[in-house]
Amino acid sequence: MSTPSQQGVPGVLSAPQRPVDALVDHLDKVVGQSVDEPLLLRALTHRSFAYEHGGLPNNERLEFLGDSVLGLVVTETLYRVHPDLAEGHLAKLRAAVVNMRALADVARSFSLGEYVMLGKGEEATGGRDKASILADTMEALIGTVFISCGIEPAGRLVHHHFDPLIEAASGLGAGLDWKTSLQEMAALSSLGSPDYRVAEQGPDHEKEFHARVVFGDEVLGEGHGRSKKQAEQQAAQQAWASLSERRSAAAVDPAPPSLP
Repeated sequence: MSTPSQQGVPGVLSAPQRPVDALVDHLDKVVGQSVDEPLLLRALTHRSFAYEHGGLPNNERLEFLGDSVLGLVVTETLYRVHPDLAEGHLAKLRAAVVNMRALADVARSFSLGEYVMLGKGEEATGGRDKASILADTMEALIGTVFISCGIEPAGRLVHHHFDPLIEAASGLGAGLDWKTSLQEMAALSSLGSPDYRVAEQGPDHEKEFHARVVFGDEVLGEGHGRSKKQAEQQAAQQAWASLSERRSAAAVDPAPPSLP
């Protein structure tokens, strides 16, 4: 596959960190068809790169399209998987899956940021791991598959990467986030409110957060992330799983009754 510089873009400063062929291989395996390569390059072209190179076409139109395709596939899946849920609950489930943080996490799962073409400013400030850039590029990628191959292959891409999120969201509580679900689980277990303790490190453009969930003196969950919210949600998910296991074990093997 040709690189941006081979297509006549002078002075490429932020070409993909990994060969784009690796992304093409990933898409071929997941989608089952070959995508249009020039269109894929456009999906990877952030507006900062396009601006610095004379106004090249960028990925914003593909992002706009991919957002709608993603929403359609996820909405149809939720409709079929949860035939008894009311519209309001379905909408909350969709929002838990189709949001910037979820899209960015999916993009990170196959290193999508390493293929993006960025301007010098975005490159210098950690743009390859910015949630907004990753989410937009993920949507543009979905739009590319839709235009190149049609709705069914685009649906395969969405299902491959987003079905685990749909399953996880379906197990959450009314608030559809792990912190809310942990609060509910803690109340059922008479543990009181969880205490979130967050530490941060690194420069502003590469900040890392580490969160712990504490009940009394016991740490039940830990999480890491590029934002405080992400770290807390990860820690809450781990703590929720721990409490859930304890409750399941107690139900299977209840404590013997005390003697009179």
